Amino acid sequence: MSHRVLVIDDHPLLRRGLGRLLALEPGRGLELAGEAGSGSEGLRLAESLDPDLILLDLEMPGMSGVETLKALREAGYTTPVVVLTVSDRDEDVAETLRAGASGYLLKDMEPERLIDSLSRAVEGEVVISPALTPTLARAMNADSDSDSVGIEALTAREREILGRLARGQSNKMIARELDITEGTAKIHIRNLLRKMKLRSRVEAAVWAVRKGLG
Repeated sequence: MSHRVLVIDDHPLLRRGLGRLLALEPGRGLELAGEAGSGSEGLRLAESLDPDLILLDLEMPGMSGVETLKALREAGYTTPVVVLTVSDRDEDVAETLRAGASGYLLKDMEPERLIDSLSRAVEGEVVISPALTPTLARAMNADSDSDSVGIEALTAREREILGRLARGQSNKMIARELDITEGTAKIHIRNLLRKMKLRSRVEAAVWAVRKGLG
């Protein structure tokens, strides 16, 4: 099964390079569905292509990566969006993950590790560059808004899935271990995020770890 990837980046050379990289790894099941040089173009392509994964640059002229990401989520797209950027600033990591990103990767990653991360992201896993682990911890711990949410409104199954998110399990793994379909797992995750007023599974996972649910 092939997973279709949309690349949104204002650098043509990088877009073409990513396309060639995906083509060199056919066994990973990732294929370039389209490429956009701006956030507004990316939104149009997301609507027409309905990709399985979106790879998004953070710093673009005009509509920024964060603005593009927020627009995608506000439009109802639940497609995994992985940010690929040169920025390792705490505030960029925190803002992007709060906006609903499914991962945050640095552009200096080794190609093999990048492909591996994208393969896991399309299956529902959260992917973060290893070098950013301390940054992620600082950024999310500084986010006091996360302490204002609760799990009182969650069903027993949603609470169970929240704990599994804290352990870093993918949608596929959650579905297999709970004997439900992957689609059902996605629905539970979407519902618990809505009830807890969180934008991403990353935020949910960090919140759950801090509350000892992992």
